[in-house]
Amino acid sequence: MTEPRPDDEIERILVVVAHPDDIDFGGAGTVALWTKAGIEVQYCIVTDGQAGGFEPDRDRAEIPAVRRAEQTAAAHQVGVHDLHFLGYQDGAVEPTAELVRDISRVIRKVRPQRLLTQSPERSWHRLQVSHPDHLAAAEATVRAFYPAAGNPYAYPELTEEAWDVGELWMMDHPTANHYVDITDTFDRKIAALMSHTSQHRDPGGLRTGIRANFARVAGTAGFPAGHYAEAFTVVRL
Repeated sequence: MTEPRPDDEIERILVVVAHPDDIDFGGAGTVALWTKAGIEVQYCIVTDGQAGGFEPDRDRAEIPAVRRAEQTAAAHQVGVHDLHFLGYQDGAVEPTAELVRDISRVIRKVRPQRLLTQSPERSWHRLQVSHPDHLAAAEATVRAFYPAAGNPYAYPELTEEAWDVGELWMMDHPTANHYVDITDTFDRKIAALMSHTSQHRDPGGLRTGIRANFARVAGTAGFPAGHYAEAFTVVRL
């Protein structure tokens, strides 16, 4: 098992995900614990979620601004105030050299000691967490984590100094090796999810499902009944 560094050794964390709301489904409870402990967390959102939502009468040209505003509000619920939106097209993300470069640029700007992203490996048990954009954004993030962001000769057009993160966390990976008890911040996770109002046809049903799912994760982790947990795969260089 790869043990993460103790949180008290971490000053800055960067989260990179494909869509607005991805972090809130997968890791917002843990993010809230980090910010509560005084760690600076920033978000990098690859797309503006242009293909999401359940509002057929809304002008689709409005969606990027709506999704960015919702993600900003959700981030505030868990203590995150710095967000980087890359503006890629929802549904068309590929792990291109350009995307690796753009993520590397953000890593070099933020200079985090921990990087949290999605899984580049598909989960056949929960296929909905393996949206192609998730896989592609995660693959690009892993390539930025190693070796691009830390290689001073990669992407010479970048002006930011190379930076080695050292620790990678992945959400929704088929094989988890680390669990975080989010019982104390679970309500903040729910509040972050509810901030994405354009995405929820049944908010009450979502709350019920989220509670059941993360209670199940806590049970898998061996936490007491009535607890909630988020699962991660941690890799250290």
